[in-house]
Amino acid sequence: AAPVAVRRIGAIDNDLVMVSPDAGGVERARAIAKRLEAGLAVIDKRRRVANKVDGMTVVGDVRDAVCCFYDDMVDTAGTLTTGATAVLDAGAREVYAFATHAVLSSPAIERIEASPLKRVFVTDTIPLPPEAAACDKIEVLSVAGLFGEAIRSIYEETSISRLFI
Repeated sequence: AAPVAVRRIGAIDNDLVMVSPDAGGVERARAIAKRLEAGLAVIDKRRRVANKVDGMTVVGDVRDAVCCFYDDMVDTAGTLTTGATAVLDAGAREVYAFATHAVLSSPAIERIEASPLKRVFVTDTIPLPPEAAACDKIEVLSVAGLFGEAIRSIYEETSISRLFI
């Protein structure tokens, strides 16, 4: 969904910093940052025990920037919402997020609504539950056009790599 993300995220602000919520997502966030000529930051999470984050450190300069987290999916939104607070504490002006797949397990919606996130962009690869669809902070982006172009390219035996970053 990178082309869909680039179009929407690129319309947010010029002082953009893409943020990876963890070390594993740095390559994804870096690819989007490069395409948008944006900065890059990473959240360093510390855990003493599994599934319990003890602290977060923002690695990279987010001062006076508009930050956008970039991830493959959002499940419970714990890391995302805690990370949003961390980048604001580090001096960011605003925080957005993009996740390709919106799993949104409980208590994700409550966390997103209570968070400082301005908007969470997700694609329509997974249908939203009614409570997520009713959340003003969640914006669904369609990947139908991207899939349509991929199918057309396959049918016409042309390259589909042009569609992706």
